[in-house]
Amino acid sequence: MVSRNDVLNYAYETYGTKSEHLWEKYPTYEVFRHKKNSKWYGIIMDIPRRKVGLDSDEPIDILVIKGQPEIIASLVGQKGFAPAYHMNKTHWITILLDGTLKDDEIYNLLDMSYEMTNK
Repeated sequence: MVSRNDVLNYAYETYGTKSEHLWEKYPTYEVFRHKKNSKWYGIIMDIPRRKVGLDSDEPIDILVIKGQPEIIASLVGQKGFAPAYHMNKTHWITILLDGTLKDDEIYNLLDMSYEMTNK
């Protein structure tokens, strides 16, 4: 199961990205941003499960990434995914870090987001 720390380590080891904590009110929200153009390619948050359509207020870690609209459309509604939380729902998607998806699926999607925002 990919955890928050696994994603943080992957972003650092693969892209040299150290997450940023941008909001004092939400100290556990961590943004991944390109060094050269400052564009976001991901954000990790812990939110109540109910906010992503689950039946609980227990917190869940999520990763929100950018993707190609046709890929986003094909993934929304599948187990392990939800519409983008607080982002454009056509170009961003929420990945639940709850063990539903395989590690390589998550990392491949993060890679896609990195490449799409690296312009």
